[in-house]
Amino acid sequence: MDRTVIWILLAFVAYMIVMIVIGAMYAGKTKNSEDFFLGGRNLNGWVAALSAQASDMSGWLLMGLPGSVYAFGTGQAWIAVGLFIGTVCNWLFVSSRLRRYTITANNSLTLPAYLENRFHDRKRILLITSSVVIVIFFLVYTASALTAGGKLFSSVFGVDYKIALTIGAIVILIYTFLGGFMAVCTTDFIQGMLMLVGVLCIPILAYFLVGPQNLIGILGESGVAGGASSFLNIMEDSGSKVSAVYIILGYFGMPHILVRFMAVANEKELKKSKVIAIIWVALSLTFAVLIGIVGRAYLYPEILGETTSISAENVFIEMIKKVFTSDLHLAFLGGLFLCGILAAIMSTADSQLLVTSSAVAEDLFKGVFKKDAKDKTVLNVSRATVVIVAVLAYIIALNPDSSVMGLVSNAWAGFGAAFGPIVLLSLYWKRVNLPGAIAGIVSGAATVIVWDYIPLISTGAVDEQGSVIRNTLATQTGLYSLAIGFVISLLMIVGFTLFTKAPSDEILAEFDEMIQVED
Repeated sequence: MDRTVIWILLAFVAYMIVMIVIGAMYAGKTKNSEDFFLGGRNLNGWVAALSAQASDMSGWLLMGLPGSVYAFGTGQAWIAVGLFIGTVCNWLFVSSRLRRYTITANNSLTLPAYLENRFHDRKRILLITSSVVIVIFFLVYTASALTAGGKLFSSVFGVDYKIALTIGAIVILIYTFLGGFMAVCTTDFIQGMLMLVGVLCIPILAYFLVGPQNLIGILGESGVAGGASSFLNIMEDSGSKVSAVYIILGYFGMPHILVRFMAVANEKELKKSKVIAIIWVALSLTFAVLIGIVGRAYLYPEILGETTSISAENVFIEMIKKVFTSDLHLAFLGGLFLCGILAAIMSTADSQLLVTSSAVAEDLFKGVFKKDAKDKTVLNVSRATVVIVAVLAYIIALNPDSSVMGLVSNAWAGFGAAFGPIVLLSLYWKRVNLPGAIAGIVSGAATVIVWDYIPLISTGAVDEQGSVIRNTLATQTGLYSLAIGFVISLLMIVGFTLFTKAPSDEILAEFDEMIQVED
């Protein structure tokens, strides 16, 4: 191992030690399940904002999105546009009402508990259904984060992907297991700042190293489809099935983001969070797109995914290595910038583990199977769940050919279709009822599973074993499952609500109470 790599390794080790120490610090302060899942509803504005956005953006912000732009052009920037609009809408239209309603609805600690309490579901159908959906899709989502971490370590240090994957998974597991929600949010705050610094600095440095006057010429030489003008035209259709509209729809159903809204200390801090979060996401997404554009020119004549075996999703990693690792004195600084990618990965994986553990321990274990469970028991079950889910996600992520963007888009579709419509309607439609909520969640999740994972359409071809090759509906139609699932879920909610009994006076009174607090 040369001295440059040693300095980068030291930066990684220092960073990971800080994350583990934070987890250990909060371990002693985590006394009960509310502390573990919501930090006692005591987040300040800065931590809430950066924690929500860091956990939202994940490894694909610095890998998946820049890689898509690098490979296909700025038409992929519509993904960023959708993310920005979705973030703004989520903070403006969901955050305040959801925080108030979760308090009004029997101080709900989790999204499944909120839905159960909101609709007074005595049979606990919503609680069970929601928890199962969260576990299924967060396994895929957590796997995407671990996959990104494995690719990062493998690319930087040249180690086997599986070894790299194991290292990243263990570190995330340790501090999430120890400190719970406050450890996750505190580390997310640090990670959010680190991500922002990295995403701002690297494309600017690379841009001036390429030379502003040389950028378009080098892009043309790099063999981009349609030439540099097409590559830089945001209106060019890149053929991606993930559009801005679809992403906006998905935002309203993301449990790991919604739980941040629930945990903010008060309305004053929430207003502060909105401004901070919107500025952060605008800067991060803009510069993530620039990474893909500038990286195409800066790394030339190397073309990721074509002239090398390195995936286009590694464009940011390769840019940092080229900028900083040529000089031994800059290697440690380069290592810290690479930690920004690790931060993006860890900030999402830890949140996903925590929300999944809350669904299993608080909602299923205590809510259904052992209603008299003590807080300490629930806390222990939560920590055990964190370990189990991390192991299962690790197994899914063992395939080094997994696409970070692909895994994220599938999980995003699942949550957006299952929870997006019912979260919005539960906050804004007084008439929506329990049968509608159940129908919406089940139909939305089922649509995504059938659309993305079950091969139903025969291609007419056969494989080596003589079996007919079949495509999924997603492959056959090119339509993103979130759009189909969201519409079906919405229609099912409205239909079942209108043709079944109206909510009780007690439920309507709680809705009015939430509105009155807003006024």
